[in-house]
Amino acid sequence: MSKKTRKKSSNTTGKRVATKVARAAGASTGKSATKTRTTVAKKAAAKTAKTKSAAGVPSKASHKAASKPLKPKAAATVTKSSAVTLTEGAAAPGFDLPRDGGGSVSLRDFAGKKLVLFFYPRADTPGCTREAIDFTRLKDEFAASGAEVVGISADTVKAQESFRIKHQLSVPLVSDPAHQMLEAYGAWGEKSMYGRTFMGIIRTTVLVDSGGKVARIWRHVKVDGHAEAVLEAARSL
Repeated sequence: MSKKTRKKSSNTTGKRVATKVARAAGASTGKSATKTRTTVAKKAAAKTAKTKSAAGVPSKASHKAASKPLKPKAAATVTKSSAVTLTEGAAAPGFDLPRDGGGSVSLRDFAGKKLVLFFYPRADTPGCTREAIDFTRLKDEFAASGAEVVGISADTVKAQESFRIKHQLSVPLVSDPAHQMLEAYGAWGEKSMYGRTFMGIIRTTVLVDSGGKVARIWRHVKVDGHAEAVLEAARSL
């Protein structure tokens, strides 16, 4: 082979090698570029997701903050629904509660008898004292009409007993601090005084007939002359 031929062959081989190297470099560069683009895209997607997640947090917190003022409304709704509006002609709700001096009083104790239940706000306060004294004074006349009388408030048994002893009361005084009977008879509800609204005992009297049905209901009772009016109603049954 001549020198000229060997030189041409060498040049051709060199060109082929160079071409292969260039192609390999190009492929490598393409892969690198593709990999770089993929990495950038992933980072951008992660950043976007993180941003969306971060953006969702205030929204969730904002929702919670907005729902907090709704709690009192929900409580108020429950209170209103628990304050039963007892109607005349309905069966008298059963009860079994402690009384002054020990023991308990239940609706079953008065089966076959007429029963007067007077609910008062607080023991040994002026209006409640006058009312309890009036019912005590007329106790024998109620008994003659076939009716028994029981007083109910949220006071403790000890407070009821002190109230009875202090004013020489002769009617049983029931203690209902959990408001179970008060709510069942509709004597627990919203009240207002001096521009302030609150939940408390509404002065109420319920007359139950001998068959266990509610015969009469007096709500927002005015003490003067009330016991006499209830006695007349009991006599008429």
